[in-house]
Amino acid sequence: MMLWCGGLYVLSLDLFVAHEMGDKKKKTFMFIRLVSAAGTGFFYVKRKSAKKVAEKLEFRKYDPRVNRHVLFTEQKMK
Repeated sequence: MMLWCGGLYVLSLDLFVAHEMGDKKKKTFMFIRLVSAAGTGFFYVKRKSAKKVAEKLEFRKYDPRVNRHVLFTEQKMK
C-alpha cells in the first residue's frame, strides 16, 4: 500500500519501528551552581559530568561583589 507522507511515497507504515516510551538517553552531565563563600549571593553555573565526579566541586574564582577571588562551592540547581 502506497502512502503519501511529507513529500515521499511510503510503502507501508509497518516498515517503521517507533521507539518505546522511556527509551531516552540518560543525561551524561548536569548543571550545578557554584555559590560564593563570601556570602554575597553571587554564583556561577557550570556543567558537571554525572558519571565521573562524585565529590562536591570547589573552585577559587572571582567574585565581583567583593572584588577578589574567593572559594566557590557546589550546590544543586533549583
